[in-house]
Amino acid sequence: MERDARAFWIRSPGKGEIDDLVLPEPGPGEAVVRTLYSGVSRGTEAIVFRGGVPPNQHAIMRAPFQDGTFPGPVKYGYLNVGVVEHGPSELAGRTVFCLYPHQTRYVVPASAVSVVPDDVPPERAVLAGTVETAVNALWDAAPLVGDRIAVVGAGMVGCSVAGVLAGFPGSRVQLVDTDPSRASVAKALGVEFASPEQALGGCDLVVHASATEAGLARALELLAPEGEVIELSWYGDRRISVPLGEFFHSRRLTIRGSQVGAVPPSRRAGRTFADRLALALKLLANPAFDALITGESPFDELPGLMPRLANGEIPALCHRIVY
Repeated sequence: MERDARAFWIRSPGKGEIDDLVLPEPGPGEAVVRTLYSGVSRGTEAIVFRGGVPPNQHAIMRAPFQDGTFPGPVKYGYLNVGVVEHGPSELAGRTVFCLYPHQTRYVVPASAVSVVPDDVPPERAVLAGTVETAVNALWDAAPLVGDRIAVVGAGMVGCSVAGVLAGFPGSRVQLVDTDPSRASVAKALGVEFASPEQALGGCDLVVHASATEAGLARALELLAPEGEVIELSWYGDRRISVPLGEFFHSRRLTIRGSQVGAVPPSRRAGRTFADRLALALKLLANPAFDALITGESPFDELPGLMPRLANGEIPALCHRIVY
């Protein structure tokens, strides 16, 4: 069994490198996975790369198989698709998704991998972790048939939410962003697109994922009386102001946080984390999600690529890494 591997590390804020390592011998119930693709979740990984995780969030923001600690050295990431080279017979040779960092080969408990359905290409399956976030957000939001819905922020998470909502019976779904190029992504997903100024108000529900103060303010403005904002943005170490004057009280508006680290109470009794991820992978049979992959690079280029993704020089949704 091949035990040599290579992994991408953030050595210090803004600086990454690839290091060699030797894998441990797998034990009973463990699987050895050879990576095919990983995905850079630009929003969160940019904050980690620049060292923007606040000290009081270090424990909460740990990725499942993270090595090291914030701000660095740290091995971070959670969108990984590979082939099981060694492990339980039911997994051997199968393509799997795992919440693992950017590494060529790794050993994990067999329970930590999810089999990618046959109708989902491995190249698209790297989106599973973000689509899982969208599923969790919509379990929190609980949209109803016929709802008027806006998704503010057409980044990777916002587009995933819009993609899951596309075709929701009787509903009006608008993807709202300041970048007009996101209109093509909205079209591919099968939802409307609007700039913040042109977005339709009177919404029963707004999912906010722009990670900007202006985006949250606009999300509140778009709500109908008794409407709710589901806040998916993570601001890292930035402080933002929230406009709780104006119509916030008279319209009886609500802002509710949603975070993928916990299954919502309404589903907790009957759904596990594995069930949620399996649902996300099932949804990825829809080829419309390919619109969220906006670039691709070889693994060896990651140290030079991450600074460009983090500073916005490459305006990616999900940037796929090829091994």
